[in-house]
Amino acid sequence: MSLGAASPAVPTLTAPALRPGADLLAEGRAMARDWRLGRCLFLDAEGVPSEAAYKRRTAREGRIMRHAHIGFRSVERTVGAMADLADKVARRGARIDRFGVTLDWTMGYPQERRAAATRGTGIVLAGPEDFARITNAAPAAPHFGDFMLGLPGAVENVRAAIAAGATAIGNLGQYFTFRLPHWDDDVATTEATVIALGLIAAQDAEILVHSNLDDGFAGLFMDMASAVGMVIVEKHIVEDLIGAKASFCFGHHFSHPLSRAAFQAAVARLTDTPGTMIFGNTVAYRAEPAANYASLASYLLADIVALMRRPSGHAINPVPVTENVRIPDVDEILDAQLFADRLVAHAADHVAAVDAAAIEALADTLVAGGKAFAARALAGLAERGVDTADPAALMLAIRRAGPKRMEAWFGAAAAGDAARPLVPAEWAEELDRMARDWAVRQAPALAAGVAPEASAGVAPDAVAGRAVTVIVGTTDVHEHGAYLVRRALEQAGIGTVDGGVAVDPEALVEAARAAAADIVAISTYNGVGLSYVREVMAALAARGMDCPVMIGGKLNGIPDASNSSLPVDLTDEIRAAGAVPCADLDDMVPVILTAASRRSAPA
Repeated sequence: MSLGAASPAVPTLTAPALRPGADLLAEGRAMARDWRLGRCLFLDAEGVPSEAAYKRRTAREGRIMRHAHIGFRSVERTVGAMADLADKVARRGARIDRFGVTLDWTMGYPQERRAAATRGTGIVLAGPEDFARITNAAPAAPHFGDFMLGLPGAVENVRAAIAAGATAIGNLGQYFTFRLPHWDDDVATTEATVIALGLIAAQDAEILVHSNLDDGFAGLFMDMASAVGMVIVEKHIVEDLIGAKASFCFGHHFSHPLSRAAFQAAVARLTDTPGTMIFGNTVAYRAEPAANYASLASYLLADIVALMRRPSGHAINPVPVTENVRIPDVDEILDAQLFADRLVAHAADHVAAVDAAAIEALADTLVAGGKAFAARALAGLAERGVDTADPAALMLAIRRAGPKRMEAWFGAAAAGDAARPLVPAEWAEELDRMARDWAVRQAPALAAGVAPEASAGVAPDAVAGRAVTVIVGTTDVHEHGAYLVRRALEQAGIGTVDGGVAVDPEALVEAARAAAADIVAISTYNGVGLSYVREVMAALAARGMDCPVMIGGKLNGIPDASNSSLPVDLTDEIRAAGAVPCADLDDMVPVILTAASRRSAPA
């Protein structure tokens, strides 16, 4: 397949400064002389060399494993919660097989850069001792996922986790998509990641290299078959080129039971290592806790039945029903675990009612499409000058290409296999539908220039015939909120500019100036909304720009003086900082109308 000359807009996929992958792996293997896998409470209690061995044993027993996630900011509270939850669940005849902790994004930086970075809402582990406190808090497998691998601090993090006895370390998916604020050295990021992978591969025990596909390209591709293709590509990098073991997680953005079950079946066909977990469908949590139980039951039942049909080693992940509002507390995590335990007891009766043929047919399509994507990607990148036998060079090229180009170059539509995605991504279909519904509902107000909630003093023809431009950027890698905002505005005929993902505040403001944007819209998730808004407002003032700022997403954070370790709502503080908090799309309308009125007013 000939791809022709690269467009000038295409980034350079290679980097002469990047060290050869063989040298990086050798450095990681040399570290293994001093950094060996330690023991932890889980390994000793279960008498296993690794979580992978435990997963295989449990799968043979036919038992559905459970994952619980702790999101506190304090090490002390996290350790206490793990011990408390393990005990309470066990006393009710159930068990938690593995614990994950929400690490702070500042842990992605090299050690010397962490203290000066803006804190999010996650936990910061200072060194091997803190990691060991986590791994010895409960007799469940410790899972260190986000902000470990794939970022410039990978070497320090992986050494500490291995020494503390962790045998599932991630998140490789973040390497391909995440950018830390004020960090643009992708060569250093790649080198740190490959060295850390070399250290993992050199251990005697089987350590799973965890990749949450939804944090990688799977959450951004428009075709689920492309996501399966990245499973094959990542597995090739980790296992064939590096010599470690790849383990995959998915689920954030899979709403339909059929697609969850088919994707699980497809990944199980393509891998021989146990999966880490099937993540909860948190996108479906949009209502009050009582209503969210319906979403919890929907995805859990699909996952449990899928695992009963095809044991793949994945643990289920009962996400507490308050997760869409704030970080859940211990009792809410306990409720979700007990709910899941009871649902497992009912699930066996549902297996016979499942349309197995439909699951396998969709899995066939995903596997075939994924294999074609992977083959085209490896061949096409080689044609573009990438040394695809070098894991570092291959990883950097994929990261620099990004999901949109990778799918445009190597996806089904680009290859002529289909005029549209083989299996359309559900997240995009759902958000497109929400955007269309919003635009239709708000069309009268926008066309007339009057919002029902804010009509006083607005000119009747404020929007009609007058161009308003909104620049949309995100504080972090979570860009689905920004996607929804852009699609809604486009459906309403309002101009948008892509301000970037994980864009620094100063860069977003400069892009707004260059585009002559009327409004700055920010989507945020990781608890940094208030500090980000303050930096944006300062940058606007420094440039003499009088531009309204809207922000939506998770408008929370943990105050410096907090003793609860739980985030609090910061809507009022964000408003006081000069931005307009948007709880939903409707909150944008008055801002748009006011901006249009200002544009139409005489100079």
